Amino acid sequence: MGFPQQRPRRTRQSDVWRRMVRETHLTADSFIYPMFIVPGRGVRNAVKSMPGIFQLSVDEAVQHARSVVDAGVAAILVFAAPAHKDARASDAWNPAGLAAQAIAAIKSACPRLLVWADVCLCGATDHGHCGHVSETGVIENDTSVKTLAEVALNYARAGADAVAPSDMMDGRVRAIRELLDANQLQNTPIVAYAAKYASAFYGPFREAAESAPRSGDRRSYQMDPANAREALREVALDVEEGADLVMVKPAGPYLDVIRQVRDRVDVPVVAYQVSGEYSLIKAAAANGWIDERAAVLETLTGIRRAGADLIISYFAPEVVQWLRP
Repeated sequence: MGFPQQRPRRTRQSDVWRRMVRETHLTADSFIYPMFIVPGRGVRNAVKSMPGIFQLSVDEAVQHARSVVDAGVAAILVFAAPAHKDARASDAWNPAGLAAQAIAAIKSACPRLLVWADVCLCGATDHGHCGHVSETGVIENDTSVKTLAEVALNYARAGADAVAPSDMMDGRVRAIRELLDANQLQNTPIVAYAAKYASAFYGPFREAAESAPRSGDRRSYQMDPANAREALREVALDVEEGADLVMVKPAGPYLDVIRQVRDRVDVPVVAYQVSGEYSLIKAAAANGWIDERAAVLETLTGIRRAGADLIISYFAPEVVQWLRP
């Protein structure tokens, strides 16, 4: 036989061959689209650092949710930025609060759309941290967990199809599971932000969600970017406490963590392609440096190949249309 004896290029020579032997596939059902809710009516504020993304009042969010459903997106993730902010995050656990209103309105208008509700305190607190802050400036874990469980219960009662605690407080998954079960909401899944890193890629999100801390940072509760074994410990704890799905956030810089998590647990793994990842692609494409569609599909395929079952992405409505036959 002539040299070389093995020719992997044989099955790359046409588009049909490449499709037939493709190992990793993106599907429309794999995507969750984040949405940002703000007070008012008829509000559609462009997020400057995230071209194509808007802050929406509840009525506008309902209309946008309908268009998202029409595009083929299966689920959204709701974040709220209420006007009233206080130390106890009272708007988040108020049945008449902004997030609860949005969840109920979107579910009423789009009953087949899965609405995931982000559970955190940062958007509703005047200090911008994900938990309660003591008089000495310490983030209080246990009192925060109690409030987070009440927030999750509020969102589930409003109609959320899943609650997604993103705070990174210790023990919050168990507290949420117990409170939901005690209130006959045992069928509401928990999507745990299990390995959420203290990342530099969250900047644009904080503009959209109006959730930047007024002082200090979140490194005492979000994970050190240098740690991978710790991520596996966090994931294992959340699964033990009752998480139905676990999340790695961000996605792109942590593909190795996604892979290790996928190999370690049996529950679905979610990866969040965060705002900074989105904005970097948008900025490079706007300058003509990259092909936006090609870059989006390549990065998402990489996340999927690393082991993510589901991907939260701001590109979701466009991607699901690109994937249509």
